Amino acid sequence: MPRASAPLAEALVRRAVLLDGGLSNQLTDQGCDLSGDLWSGRVLAERPDQVAAAHTAYARAGAEVLITASYQVGYEAFAAHGHDRAETTALLRHSVRLAARAAEAADHEVWVAASVGPYGAVLADGSEYRGRYGLSVRELAAFHRPRIEALLAAGPDVLAVETIPDSDEAEALLAVLAETGAPAWLSYTVAAGRTRAGQPLGEAFALAAASPEVIAVGVNCCDPADVLPALEAAAGETAKPLVAYPNDGSVWDAGTRTWRTPETPAPWPTRVWYTTGARLIGGCCRIGPTRIADLARTVRAG
Repeated sequence: MPRASAPLAEALVRRAVLLDGGLSNQLTDQGCDLSGDLWSGRVLAERPDQVAAAHTAYARAGAEVLITASYQVGYEAFAAHGHDRAETTALLRHSVRLAARAAEAADHEVWVAASVGPYGAVLADGSEYRGRYGLSVRELAAFHRPRIEALLAAGPDVLAVETIPDSDEAEALLAVLAETGAPAWLSYTVAAGRTRAGQPLGEAFALAAASPEVIAVGVNCCDPADVLPALEAAAGETAKPLVAYPNDGSVWDAGTRTWRTPETPAPWPTRVWYTTGARLIGGCCRIGPTRIADLARTVRAG
């Protein structure tokens, strides 16, 4: 079946759309080595067949949007490991092609979303859960611009501007999106009713509300308990469709490079998220294909 023919934004007006789950956990379950500071980017460079297999697993689970393996791919980080600029550009583009092939092989229509992760992701020190990197909006825009340009050259359906911890970084990304005119969703990572950098959510979501390029806005890679308050804050600022794809409630420990798992799994009131406005619903870190298959039944029920 060919990739989804209509724009994702049109589908979101009519119904909820199911996202995939965490890429790194699926790659780990497939036996891939994600050690080192390139994370899933290392697998993209060394074992692209495994990235393709992960995308296929999520498509078979019913995911309607496949998010590329470009989240942690940055020019500076890859240069430190011997990849020149042309090689990194090629990797970014290849990440889109891998997801596109899995989408085209699926038995249902699938969109391809090119992942634009935060600056902190390429630092491999947990900075994406803190924000406030000490860079100006202009410097952050200069970091993101070439990555976005490389991804767009490969023809994704939409950009997934995700796990953004800081409204300053969101401002930089929105400026680059305005230059391109490319459709994107913007999702923050949040905690306790604020961005990870501590900014009010209303102000953070208001930035996206004013951007014509943003087709949906919301949260990802956060505790499921933080989703509903964030969606309510977003709904107070914009009528755009909302996004929700939390992790399983675990907390990343950058020092030990491990997840601290909660003793009791957090509930996922997806029907409440839907009634609040969520139309892109899926999972992030530690949410695999089995959970996405379960979620598919709820999402399709509306």
